[in-house]
Amino acid sequence: MKVLGFESSCDETGVALVETRPEGVPRLLAEALHSQVDMHAAYGGVVPELASRDHIRRVLPLATQVLQRAGCTLADVDLVAYTRGPGLAGALLVGAGVAVALAAALGKPALGIHHLEGHLLSPFLADDAPQFPFVALLVSGGHTQLMAVAGVGRYELLGETIDDAAGEAFDKSAKLLGLGYPGGPALARLADFGDPQAFALPRPLLHSKDLDFSFAGLKTAVLTQHRKLGTNVCEQSRADLAASTQAAIVDVLVAKSLKALKQTGSRRLVVAGGVGANQRLREMLNAGAAKIGAQVHYPPLALCTDNGAMIALAAALRLQHGLAVLQTDGAFDVRPRWPLAELS
Repeated sequence: MKVLGFESSCDETGVALVETRPEGVPRLLAEALHSQVDMHAAYGGVVPELASRDHIRRVLPLATQVLQRAGCTLADVDLVAYTRGPGLAGALLVGAGVAVALAAALGKPALGIHHLEGHLLSPFLADDAPQFPFVALLVSGGHTQLMAVAGVGRYELLGETIDDAAGEAFDKSAKLLGLGYPGGPALARLADFGDPQAFALPRPLLHSKDLDFSFAGLKTAVLTQHRKLGTNVCEQSRADLAASTQAAIVDVLVAKSLKALKQTGSRRLVVAGGVGANQRLREMLNAGAAKIGAQVHYPPLALCTDNGAMIALAAALRLQHGLAVLQTDGAFDVRPRWPLAELS
């Protein structure tokens, strides 16, 4: 069975085609992605209306590319999946509308997928795919959560951010430092030239008994240090502050993730979401996990950001596990706010 997946929750338009197999993980046949980074850079962040309009322009040409790369036609598609939420309402409606309309035209079912479930399951597309159960660290611009994952659709929330997400802390700190959009990758690049111990920044909730996160206080501390440096700050000081900021965020993410492994008794950690591409985070998690005999799994770097492959994969896995509630009447809705813990 072939599943065509559409992702349009924010500022990437993604389309992919996966094929289920009698045994093992579904196979990715082809995928295509368009990022709106250049368009939004002029505004210093995502403009929802512009994002929606760009999804409209990109989604069908990308679908055509995917089918051509896979050597397939629309007649070969058995199921059309799309991101139902969470995300920007207008952007979600574009992908959902196109997917459901296409499914109706083909006489095939449609399936709405939770965006975070897509991220959570995306490491199954890597060569070293994990096995259930595992602990998942979902870390992106809008979400920072730790989940206990017993299987497809079996998720237990262990901890989450009580204010800013880790990706927000990266992006907002980068903006303070005068770096471009998207700020997270720009801050990470600048941090390569800095001293991570140059500034004593806080590690919020690092030693708390729970597995929750908080990054708003760190953002304030970065602002305070930046003001102390003044307007004529040298490039080395900016790099030092970037490195210190990155180190503070990573230290908290690593400590909480290892604590979650110990609390659950799991020896497998899955890391997904855009921040999962951060190299310092990967190095520190790998080193920390090795000390306790655990293994860390990541999606391929190209699939760390939002993409259609993770949506098509999640749909295929739900189908394989008998968890897919298929839509055949052409009706749909989107859920801009949709806690993963509510998913079954």
